[in-house]
Amino acid sequence: MDLDLRKLRYFATVAEHRRFGRAAERLYITQPVLSRQIQSLEQELGCTLLIRTTRSVELTDAGKQLYEEAQQILPSIAAAVRRVQDADQGLQQLTVAFSPGLYVSEAIRAFASRHPDVEIDVVPARWWEPDRPLRDGRAQVGYLRRPFDESGLRIIPIGHEPRVACMPAGHPLACRQELTSTDLDGERMIDMPKRRTSSLEEKFELIASGHGIGLIPLSVARSYSRPDLVHLPVTDAPGIETCLAVVADRREKLLRDFLEIATATLRRT
Repeated sequence: MDLDLRKLRYFATVAEHRRFGRAAERLYITQPVLSRQIQSLEQELGCTLLIRTTRSVELTDAGKQLYEEAQQILPSIAAAVRRVQDADQGLQQLTVAFSPGLYVSEAIRAFASRHPDVEIDVVPARWWEPDRPLRDGRAQVGYLRRPFDESGLRIIPIGHEPRVACMPAGHPLACRQELTSTDLDGERMIDMPKRRTSSLEEKFELIASGHGIGLIPLSVARSYSRPDLVHLPVTDAPGIETCLAVVADRREKLLRDFLEIATATLRRT
């Protein structure tokens, strides 16, 4: 069967908002039309995607899987369309993905000074799957933190940054100047890779409300500084490696130039 991308986009919007009314507003269509389109998609796939209630909708296991697939397919299609349009207009464009707290702006400025005709864009990389923008085509290069799935990617190490313990300002350990891993024994820790909250703001809100201590990169802590949180160095915690990443089989001259300039710039800074 051929998957209707319009229906897939409608489904993804419903899955995101968990309400047909809000999704219909977002899509600028009526709620009955949206409901019919989702029902048609379910019939085409031969499975139930949503459990409808009077107040909201919940995803079935099939719906959860389709939503995960849609989050990869739809950005990839949009990126492909943009590249085709750019090629038609003779535009050169480079998109850089970046992990939260990592600053790639200096490298972009250095590259732009040598390639003023290239349009440069940036896209944030979600903390639990930083390689995704490279794999779905939204970005050609990423400035990321390890670890992530490196299969099919070429990695250029850049440097390391320390981890800090982030905790509420009223926590008994908050008055210390620094900590060791032993100091954190017995403390409730927020497991960031397993708890896929939607944003860093939500993670820090969980920490501030007493759900646990988070071990996070120093640059992230500095980027999201707030008065009710304290971050302390953990002297024996292993550092986090930063790197540039590209799809292994991409060898365009524009991309090679950016990697050369960005590697020198970011290692220096």
